[in-house]
Amino acid sequence: MSAETGQPPAARRRVELDMLRALVVLGLVFFHSALVFSPDDDFYVKNRETTDVVTVVAGLGVVWAMPLLFLVAGLGAHHSLRRRGPGGFARERLLRLGVPLVFATLVLCPLPQWLRLRAADPGYHESYGEFWPRFLTVHPDPGDFPFVLEGDHFETGHLWFVVLLLVFSLLLAPVAAPLGAAAGRAGGAVERRPGLLLLPALPLALINSLLGMEESFAGWNRWAYLLFFLFGLALADDDRIRAAMRRLAVPVGVLGIVLFLGTAPGFLSEDDPFTARNAVALSTRALFGAAGWCWVVAILGLLDRPREGNPREAGPPARVMPYLAVAALPLYVLHQPVVVAFAYGVVGWSAPIVVKYTVIVACSLAVILLVYEYLVRRTRVTRFLFGMRPDPAPPPPS
Repeated sequence: MSAETGQPPAARRRVELDMLRALVVLGLVFFHSALVFSPDDDFYVKNRETTDVVTVVAGLGVVWAMPLLFLVAGLGAHHSLRRRGPGGFARERLLRLGVPLVFATLVLCPLPQWLRLRAADPGYHESYGEFWPRFLTVHPDPGDFPFVLEGDHFETGHLWFVVLLLVFSLLLAPVAAPLGAAAGRAGGAVERRPGLLLLPALPLALINSLLGMEESFAGWNRWAYLLFFLFGLALADDDRIRAAMRRLAVPVGVLGIVLFLGTAPGFLSEDDPFTARNAVALSTRALFGAAGWCWVVAILGLLDRPREGNPREAGPPARVMPYLAVAALPLYVLHQPVVVAFAYGVVGWSAPIVVKYTVIVACSLAVILLVYEYLVRRTRVTRFLFGMRPDPAPPPPS
């Protein structure tokens, strides 16, 4: 181990992070299916009956799930940069993220928007082929960077995560070396004073409070995600940082719960807690940002525990997780259009909310996994279009 950085000489696979990433991506099927029944969210297809239960449960997810995905992505970027260097890393990111972003924006993203129009107006009869060119009618909008294209119907939709991840990767690649030097000093400071691990909560609170929270980006300000990515890139795999997270996981988790509960009065009483400039809204957003950091630290610390034996001999979960780990990006790209399509067909049923929700989730999961298994991962072309590396050997027959 390097005395200067505290880093191991070679990357060690973080099985718990693979598991976490896969579970978050699959959890998005449950999350977006629930938005069909939310009274607050402007989802593509809405059920006539809604329930406030969705708002509460969604809040418990948004405070930590997408921030963790960005942090884990930053950790992966750290190892990729070390292997490839800044130039090779940038090229790899353009292929692994840029190609599926363009492909899915052209092929998958128009569908939810078309179904939104059909769901909102029973008299709307424009065919999908007629709508598709209108979806692609765009003009530049640099003021909404990095979402620099705008149109009446155009959107990257759920691919905002891929847009931000690609932009963050390209912005930080040239400064990876000085970041690594600073990380070594930060790791030593945290080793001496573990409480310094809470410091990132302050800029996150300020960003969310002063710049506002954005509903389109899972309730966080887009630039708050840059801090999570940066932490993963520069610090999250430092053994001294990991030791501090393990040590503080429980108290920081309790603090996170207290801070999150402190947001309830503001979110329940304010008409627009995401963007209002009054004291209650500003403090509510600040508490949310700080709570999110605490939740992420607690989850990472609780999951990062020593494992005995060979993880490859740990039974079915150890065999399933590598499969899901490499599937995370394709499953993410696929999930929302599939959820919206099933929701469009189900909301008109005369059935209780719980029945509709169960059908949407079950059918969406089945189709997403089947499409991934039989249409995405089986050929080099489809693997390339969905950001997967070429399979060195054909998948075994089912």
